[in-house]
Amino acid sequence: AKGDPPENGELFAQDLYAMKLHESGHHQAHSELTIAASSKSFIKANSRSDLGKFGHLGGRKIDRLDSLRGSTTDTLSEETFGPLSNVRFAVFALGSSAYPNFCAFGKYLDNILGELGGERMMKLATGDEICGQEQAFRKWAPEVFKTACETFCLDPEETLSDMSFGLQSELSENTVRYAPVNEQESLDLALSKFHNKKATVCSAKRDPINLHGEMNATERSTIRVEIFAEGMGYEPGDHVGIFPANRKEIVDGIIERLAGVNDPDEILQLQVLKEKQTQNGVYKSWEPHERLPVCSLRTMLTRFLDITTPPTRQLLTYLASCCSDKADEERLLMLANESSVYEDWRYWKLPHLLEVLEEFPSCHPPAAVIVAQLNALQPRFYSISSSPRKYLNEIHLTVAVVTYRAEDGEGAEHYGVCSNYLANLQADDKIFLFVRSAPSFHMSTDPTKPVILIGPGTGIAPFRSFWQEWDHIKTEMVDSKIPKVWLFFGCRSREA
Repeated sequence: AKGDPPENGELFAQDLYAMKLHESGHHQAHSELTIAASSKSFIKANSRSDLGKFGHLGGRKIDRLDSLRGSTTDTLSEETFGPLSNVRFAVFALGSSAYPNFCAFGKYLDNILGELGGERMMKLATGDEICGQEQAFRKWAPEVFKTACETFCLDPEETLSDMSFGLQSELSENTVRYAPVNEQESLDLALSKFHNKKATVCSAKRDPINLHGEMNATERSTIRVEIFAEGMGYEPGDHVGIFPANRKEIVDGIIERLAGVNDPDEILQLQVLKEKQTQNGVYKSWEPHERLPVCSLRTMLTRFLDITTPPTRQLLTYLASCCSDKADEERLLMLANESSVYEDWRYWKLPHLLEVLEEFPSCHPPAAVIVAQLNALQPRFYSISSSPRKYLNEIHLTVAVVTYRAEDGEGAEHYGVCSNYLANLQADDKIFLFVRSAPSFHMSTDPTKPVILIGPGTGIAPFRSFWQEWDHIKTEMVDSKIPKVWLFFGCRSREA
């Protein structure tokens, strides 16, 4: 959920929190520290900031006294020093305004770095995933780079050009290309590098089980997915991140409408034209894309890129330049330039990329440029609904299969990316996943404490892992006690 720290930031947050406790003379056990420093409630409570003064509206360089005003516990004293008093920092916080606790983790880092004596080079900036995040970052990055050069007495003119080219250059057929190569990495390794998370190869134990029964399948069907996950450790309450695959018919339809595709299964490397300033002038060279893997176009669109989220206004602007029909071009430019028209169109149709290309049939963008512009296909998180001791080397998921129609139910049928990917699995199919620990949601080890489990319409999938664990304890460890448990959950109707 938005507001939680990213997986690669939890240890950093814990270290900063430990430093803060040490400064104030408090001591805390490591397990308590881990839970406190990575919990959403803790981060929310420690991420208050005055966005009117310190949010994305501010981007100027600030002095030491101004820097101190950014912390929630500042003393506004120039004598304030801490263990990070020799550190200069600037934070660009990522988040989505569709969720509560907008940019909470970034705000928390900005606060605690300031409270530990660090000096802000620039005030906190934020990027909204659903409203111009990339544009906000492209504006912020050159500013913070220039400020850092000034802070550390570097010549910004010598170093800014390389960085600015990467941030500001337009992606086009002149700056992006596909080049054939002979070898590619395994899919699990490519996913691991792409997402900076280790993707483990598991397999489906059997076809997904429809919990409503085959004769009672509905649009709101729920399935149980049983996965062989040998050697993967987890505890009841933990989550699993699934790397999904986009639907074949959408991928195939997009490939048919892209220009410059000879063989969609050919192994290719995406290359970007880099420009560097040297003593002898500007030097240009083609270099591999810093993030996208070597693979076929079909694999790229299936496994790595988000093709189902409605395209951004920036992407629509580019698509307009790829139209051979003037009417298509003008309509796309109107959507890209008029925010109210774009929002109405976006929320009424909820179009994926293929539907956009079908709506504007004269648009045939180059494959390499589209690939470079699309966002990453993110892993989806599900609560693990099994006990690792009751089902050794297995992970079970309880998943609501999402289907819906846009345009007040009259539009084309849309499918939730990951839930339908899981629903269409067959026995022995490979699944790429990772476990995300949730220490603040683990079961209490004190059997004398009663437990109340509440699933008010959000499902009871994680609680299944709890009662399986208690059943295992009761069955296999006869002398052990289990707590008294109450379960409350919501249903759509009285008949459910």
